[in-house]
Amino acid sequence: MRPRVQPKDPSPETQAKMQERAQRLTKRQYVRFAFYKVDPMWRRLPAEEQAAHKQELLDVIESFNRRMLLRPYSLIGTRADAELLLWQIAESPLPFRELASAIACTRMGSYLNMAHSYLSQTKRSIYEIRTAGAADEDEEERLVIDPTEAKYLFVYPFIKTREWYQLSQYARQGMMDEHIDVGRKYPSVRLNTTYSFGIDDYEFIVAFETDEPSDFLDLVQELRETSVSMYTLQDTPLFTCINMRLDEALDALGGPAIAKVLEPGAQDEIWMEVCPLDELGPGETKTVFLEGKMVGLFNVNGELFAINNRCTHARGPLTEGEVSAEACSVVCPWHYGKFDLRTGAAIDGVVNKPVDTYQVEVRDGLIYVGTTITYS
Repeated sequence: MRPRVQPKDPSPETQAKMQERAQRLTKRQYVRFAFYKVDPMWRRLPAEEQAAHKQELLDVIESFNRRMLLRPYSLIGTRADAELLLWQIAESPLPFRELASAIACTRMGSYLNMAHSYLSQTKRSIYEIRTAGAADEDEEERLVIDPTEAKYLFVYPFIKTREWYQLSQYARQGMMDEHIDVGRKYPSVRLNTTYSFGIDDYEFIVAFETDEPSDFLDLVQELRETSVSMYTLQDTPLFTCINMRLDEALDALGGPAIAKVLEPGAQDEIWMEVCPLDELGPGETKTVFLEGKMVGLFNVNGELFAINNRCTHARGPLTEGEVSAEACSVVCPWHYGKFDLRTGAAIDGVVNKPVDTYQVEVRDGLIYVGTTITYS
């Protein structure tokens, strides 16, 4: 086993260059939470029609996986007004419109009512993360939504009172410090904050991921006692969503099952066509979406490598980093973190966790990226 190289601090000039590059390259993400409810008339259709409708809808939604991060969740049994959530993340709102239109054009689309729809964007918070022991990369993480495999997702929009915005930045920061301290007491709950000022009816959309709903309940109860909660005008509706495969979430709506029956430990290979080989020349990179993850594809002197595009330190976009053909490595553009493109190993800098690697094949002049899924 090759010994890990000891981290080295880049020079002040290199740090300044990396910071400037990160600010120039960093892109906000657009986020959409689309909640659907099935018209009861659909459940009265013949079973064979229901199965055909679900399979058609499944194929249409999955065809957008290469253009955005798309996670399905079921709300059957948790809400009366919504039954299916499609959590969508992209660099432009255009794929959201195209997906919504494609869904509406399916046979099942005529039975799907849009119960709620929220549009938002990631951005840097105006508040400092000043909690003792807080990592400097927390602010960068706010620019990137990278969903986990947590079983539950809690989503709600909220609006602050106008009085909140009339307070000084100093006063608001003090109250937010208390708010942040409470949140850090519940490490099992992961927060994703997005902003809707001017692009939707609300000001913020928050999404909490966790495997334990009771932790989220206790967190929200404790947050009610903080001073900042006095300035919340509205924070409903609140949606409790269960993470499922798309075929399982569609089966939860009713009708005959179309989902694969998978035994625990079963594996499945997933491959996706990316582009013709001649569209990704040596030294070029490309980002693709595979099974709810953003994958970075690299051509290094004619050899292709695919790794998770998010740095394990602060989720920086690795395809925007500096690539060394000689070392077959990439450096995250946000901080000095270097990864081996062949193995995904963290080999220098602030990183200590590897990134996932993916399979790459060229078939008939087309690049394919693949992964093996193990079901629990």
